Amino acid sequence: MAAYILTDLCVATMVPSASPYGLIDQGAVVIEDGLIAWVGHNQDVPASFKGYTNIECGGRLLTPGLIDCHTHIVHGGNRATEFEMRLNGASYEDVARAGGGIVSTVKATRGASEDVLLETALPRVDQLISEGVTVIEVKSGYGLDRETELRMLRAARRIGDERPVRVVTSFLGAHATPLEYKGCDDAYIDEVCIPTLRAAHADGLVDAVDGFCEGIAFQPAQIARVFDAARELGLPVKLHAEQLSDLGGAKLAASYGALSADHIEYLDQTGVDAMAAAGTVGVVLPGAFYTLRETQAPPVDALRTAGVPIALATDCNPGSSPLTSLLLTMNMGCTLFRLTPEEALAGVTRNAAHALGLQDTGTIEAGKRADLAIWSVQTPGELAYRIGFNPLHKRIFGGQL
Repeated sequence: MAAYILTDLCVATMVPSASPYGLIDQGAVVIEDGLIAWVGHNQDVPASFKGYTNIECGGRLLTPGLIDCHTHIVHGGNRATEFEMRLNGASYEDVARAGGGIVSTVKATRGASEDVLLETALPRVDQLISEGVTVIEVKSGYGLDRETELRMLRAARRIGDERPVRVVTSFLGAHATPLEYKGCDDAYIDEVCIPTLRAAHADGLVDAVDGFCEGIAFQPAQIARVFDAARELGLPVKLHAEQLSDLGGAKLAASYGALSADHIEYLDQTGVDAMAAAGTVGVVLPGAFYTLRETQAPPVDALRTAGVPIALATDCNPGSSPLTSLLLTMNMGCTLFRLTPEEALAGVTRNAAHALGLQDTGTIEAGKRADLAIWSVQTPGELAYRIGFNPLHKRIFGGQL
């Protein structure tokens, strides 16, 4: 089906405009060779497209395909046991002594083959695809040694071969310090993290470079060394910043022109201003906020006022956000962080694309990829409104229904 017309749609183009959601009622979209060729009202379809196959959509909603711009979806094992331990009264120290925490995920990931990492990730990927997701960002960061970090990235790349979904990879070697380098954070950065980044780039496995700037992870000066290496390689950066405290990570990331600063619950006004000046997206992650039972929400009003684009993502990971529903993430963004439904949809389309540096998706415009989702709903706000309900009718990936 190289060329066809979708008609009788409510089209949420997500192009910034005077109308909410960039909405076109009684709309039509022409798809040609995997791209959007034309968007407008049913009655205005150009005569040159009249011979194309017509697919009548019954007044359904059309949106850009959804984008999950922050996941750790490739990993070994799970942390259900420690989840249960905590709810039965175990302390963080108890869990750690029992081998829990990130140490357990690192151990399980190091022990898993590339095929196993792929096979265990695919059901999580399938769940996202079933909700209209067409782009997934996947991070490394649970290997913390050269061999396993590269294996994670290779498994992530293979997801795009196994499933009709676009995968964007981020190298997250600066996620934590492994046990064999305990107390030697600088040595780990210099001897393992940066050399592995160079190797991953040489193998074509990296689209961006991430880090975790936090008291329990790495200090700004250490992250800066990783970002300097990324800059030498011509790779964009992003950062887990201000999740548990304010170390100035977002400001540091912005100084490198970062694509995004993620979590940002403890972001202060100087960080907001730096992000606004750099065009850095603020990615908020309500799944981790919910799971960790945090109480300080990201400064959404300050981000709005400064004009910082806000994106939403699942943060799918085995510890702090075992979440594989971007629709639920939208609802949580509204209920927990007081985003509007329009902001939530922009956060998983237009702004999520911006957070990944993607220019060819995220809105419904002529020339963009035909990555789209058709929903059996009447208004865009319904996507963020319902809890645990998936109204997807059809997903279109590269023009293929």
